[in-house]
Parts: sequence; structure tokens; C-alpha cells
Amino acid sequence: MPMQNTTEQKFIRKQTLFPLVLGALGIVFGDIGTSPLYAIREIFHGVHALPINKENVFGILSLIFWLLNLVISYKYISLIMRANNDGEGGIMALLALALRASVGEKSRKVVTALGLFGTALFYGDGMITPAISILSAVEGLKVIPNDYEQYIPLKKLIIPLSIIILIKLFSIQHKGTKRVGFFFGPIMFVWFFVLALLGILNIIKEPSILKAINPFYAWNFLTAHFAATFLGLGAVALVLTGAEALYADMGHFGRKPIQTAWFALVMPALLLNYFGQGALILHHPKAVTNPFYLLAPHWALYPLVLLATCATVIASQAIISGAFSMTLQAVQMGYLPRLRCLYTSDKEGQVYIPVVNWGLMITILLLVVFFHSSSRLASAYGIAVLGTMLITTLLAIFVIHYRWRLSWSKGVAIMLMFLLIDSTLLLANFEKISKGGWFPLLLAGLIFTLMLTWKTGQRNLSHEIKRYCSIEEFVKKITHNQPINIDGDEIIPTRIEGTAIFMTSNLKTGIPQALVNNLKHNRVLHERVIFLTGQVEDIPFIKDELSRIEIKDLNHNFYQITVSYGFHQHPDIKRMLDVAEKYLDFEYNVNDTSFFLSKETLFAQNLGMMRWQVQVFTFLFRNATSPIAFFNIPPQRVIEVGEQIRV
Repeated sequence: MPMQNTTEQKFIRKQTLFPLVLGALGIVFGDIGTSPLYAIREIFHGVHALPINKENVFGILSLIFWLLNLVISYKYISLIMRANNDGEGGIMALLALALRASVGEKSRKVVTALGLFGTALFYGDGMITPAISILSAVEGLKVIPNDYEQYIPLKKLIIPLSIIILIKLFSIQHKGTKRVGFFFGPIMFVWFFVLALLGILNIIKEPSILKAINPFYAWNFLTAHFAATFLGLGAVALVLTGAEALYADMGHFGRKPIQTAWFALVMPALLLNYFGQGALILHHPKAVTNPFYLLAPHWALYPLVLLATCATVIASQAIISGAFSMTLQAVQMGYLPRLRCLYTSDKEGQVYIPVVNWGLMITILLLVVFFHSSSRLASAYGIAVLGTMLITTLLAIFVIHYRWRLSWSKGVAIMLMFLLIDSTLLLANFEKISKGGWFPLLLAGLIFTLMLTWKTGQRNLSHEIKRYCSIEEFVKKITHNQPINIDGDEIIPTRIEGTAIFMTSNLKTGIPQALVNNLKHNRVLHERVIFLTGQVEDIPFIKDELSRIEIKDLNHNFYQITVSYGFHQHPDIKRMLDVAEKYLDFEYNVNDTSFFLSKETLFAQNLGMMRWQVQVFTFLFRNATSPIAFFNIPPQRVIEVGEQIRV
């Protein structure tokens, strides 16, 4: 009987694993899975093209083989994925994990700076990936046999078609990925199958290409001509694009499905295709102009262009969804102001942020028009990807030391090889800065400055706002019918029926400003008063709703309710109050409740920052989304009291 139960459990696990693996194919591997479209071409036909000879081709293929194994298989799947934050990955989750473990103010500042700049670089990667992926797919029209050119000038359609695809992609984002997500996995399965098949068909013609698995060829390539080939390594890094997605998306599927998909299908398909392209250009050096498409026979070019376009759209979708998720995390953790967020599914984390969506679209379209080809975009690509990978490695050292309790020397020793790989490839890409690489760096710098300015401004503003009496003192005075001093005016409020909820970020600083304004203008206080605090934890999800709510009876019909939620969750205050209702000692009725919010207008002159930073912070402050929509507060029950803040 026990044996039967074990067998049944294994069967259930297998039944559950397959759809997760299929889903991971559609979401996680889109970016790295479309690298064969342009990586080999850029290495041997790009700005710093390597001569096509047996030594270089074998050396590059050996380097690709070992980079995929060391960086993806070992660093990310075997090591970094262990540093997950309650099952969630990604650089913001790693930042929260490192901050939770770090001790000392200096350590926390270094960790915060690294995490924020890595997040900013992610946006640079997110803008270039859709542009270069879709352009490289549509550029397959260039290799369509010339007989068709007399009917349709296919080459002239590349930019317009790319623009149309991108506009359509961004225009459907508000519908969410749930409806189309079911189709992503099967399409990517076909894509990886075709990658492997095309590679095998060309390897058969030159089976000796498989000798490149020997690390001797990579070592000989690097040591014999390192000075001459160093800049060419910048293009080699293109095979690693999408590595961060393996870690960032692990919360959706878990480590096991991603690991299974990588080793069972994705890595073999990629390697077979890269080796097939190597075999092709050795036999036909002119095929280097577009080795991926020239792997296929002429009759297969149209369906291959269509399949490649679908794969790149899916890869772009994963990056766009990741940008939404990353932005939500940054807002929840206090690094960006409140933004309008639309939740496209009941499932946590599936979110659509309009300002991010349209900002990405406009920037990506400008990239397509300005750079005009995937080869020119490849000159700008790599800086953001490798910068994020290096920062992930550095943050992992902090986690290893503070959380895994290993010494600094052991932490550095574990990650030393990856530090060398990441930094070498990043240095090789520095030459790209003048050829377009400045764009992701400039963008990252702007976003980093924006997040740091908002965080610093919020902290400094909280110190500048005038504080009134503490909650304990306030409750005591109301209980004994004593006057409350508000700006020199002694007020004894009149009690009226109903329940009032005052939202506050921190009760330790005194009574909420909305309560102060209500007393100042209306001189009334409801029969029951709830001080409500929304608190973001440094974990992605708090699944148990009851554990998210803490109720404290302050006596005399005053209550303090703290609602906690993870940085990946929607702060639904209305829902949480419905859950808390059964634990209150009075009958809570939303139709008998008023939510008091301060409508603050900021006039800032000096916030301990430079003048331009004050102006940026003021702009962000004034344009932040209303807490009514952000916290899902019933709008018909909200009373906003205006206030001017001058600092």
C-alpha cells in the first residue's frame, strides 16, 4: 500500500510538472531562445567581425558551449536560484533579500545602490530586446529568393512591418497575458524543435564541428589571440541575453520546471543551432550575412520567418511583463511614486501599468527608426544585460555572507569565476558605448536618479512635516474630554455617529495629517475611529489573509489596523477590511464608514537635496496616482481634505 501511494504521488508530480515546463518555455526562455537569430552573425559579420577560419569558428563555438553551461546551467539555475525570496526571483527580489540580511548602514547603502542600478539597467535591456528581436526576425525577408522582389519589395517592408508588430503588441497589453499565455508554450516548443532540427541538418554535413565541445578550443582562442579578439567578445555576450529572465520568472513556475526545460530542450536546441551555424559558415563563408535563415532550405523561409516573428513577439512579451512586475515592486518598496496599476487577472502579479506600457512603446519605436537594423542595435546591446548580470553576482555575495553565514572570502571565492566572466564581457562591450551603448546607460542613469530622488525626497519630507500629539495622548485627551491643540487652537471635537478610517504610513510619528485637517476644519470626530496602516513586507507574497491583518484595540472605540502585503501584491484595503470585520467588536459596515485622506499640495524649496532634485520630486509628488485607486478604497466613501505643505 505505501508503494502504491508513492507511485501515485510521483504520477501526480509528473502530471503537474509538464504544464509548468510548457509554460516556462513560453515565458522564461523567449529572450535567450531568440539569440540564434543574430548572435553568430554579429560575431563573424558585425562591427568587430572575426575572420572565418576553423580556429576562430571552433574557438567561438567552444566558448559558447562553456559560457552557456557555466553562466546559465551553473550560476543561475544551480546557484542563484537558491537565493530566492520566498520563491520569487529577479534583481528587486534579490535586493529585498540582501537588505533583509545586511547589517550596518554602509552595507545597506551599497546594497541599495547596486540593486537600484541593476533595476534601472533592466529597463534598458527591456527596451532594446523587443526592438532587436523583432527586427532580426523580420529581416529574414532579406534572404527570400530574388524572384519575389519583382512583385513585392520585401526589404523595404522590414521597418514598417516591425513597427506594426510592435504597435499591435503594446496595444493589447491591457488585456493581460492570461488569454494568450496558453499558446506561448506550444509555439516556443515548436521553435526550439526547429532550432535543433536546422542545426542537426547542417551538423550532419560537417560532424567534426562537434569537436568544439572540447574546452581546449576556447582556451586556445582566448590565449592565442586575446588582444586581437577581445572586442569580438562583446558579440559573444549576445548568447547570454535573457539569462536574468531565468531568475526573474522563477516565481511563476518554480526552479524545477525551469531546470527541466533548460536541460531537456532549450540548451540542447540552442547548442545544436549554434553548432549548425558554425558548420554552415565554414562550408559557405558568404552565408555569414544571415546564417540563421540560411540554415533552412528556400521553401522553408516563409514559414521560418513567421515562426521567428512569433517567437520574438513572445520574447518581447516576457520582457514587457517583467517591466510591469519590476515597476510594481519598485512602487511597493517605495522607490517610485504610486502609479496607476490595472490587474489583468485574479492571479497575483499579473499587472498592466499604462504609463510604463506607452513609455516603452514610444522608446522602442524610436530605437527601431533610429538604428534601422538589428546589426546596428546589436552595437548598443549587451551593456545593460551584462551590467545587470554583474550586479546580480555582487548582490549574491552579500546574500551568501549575511544570509548563508559564510565568510566574505568564501562568498567571493564561490562567485569569483562569474565575477571574472561578467566583468570581462562587460569590459569587452565598453567599446559599444560610442556606437549606441550610451543609450541603455543613459536610460539606466536617469531611472536610477529618479528612484533615488523619490526615496530620498520621501524620507526628507517625512522629517519636515509638522508632528502633533501621539496616538496615545490623543486617545487619552478625547476620553477625558480634554482640548486638542491644533496650531494654537484648542479644539474639543463633537462626536458623531458612524466609523471614520484615517490612513497613515506610520503611527509612531503622531496622529495622521488627515485627522488633524478634519479637526481643524470640521471640529467633529466619529463615534468609532480606525487608524489604518498599509505595510509592505520584504517578501513577495503573504498568502494567508488572516496573517496579513493585525488589529489593536486602543480602547474607547479607537482601533489600529495594520494590513501587510508583499511587494508583489495588490494592496486591496477594501478586501482586507471585509476580512477584518469578523474580528472587530462592533458591526463594520462600509456604507456607514468614511475614509479620510489628505489632498496634499507640495511647495518645496529645500528638502536637503539639490534644486533640480527638489523640482523632480515635486513633479513626481504632484502626479502620483490617488491612493483611492491604488489601495482600492470605495471612492463614494472618501472625504479628501486639502492641505498645502511648504518646506
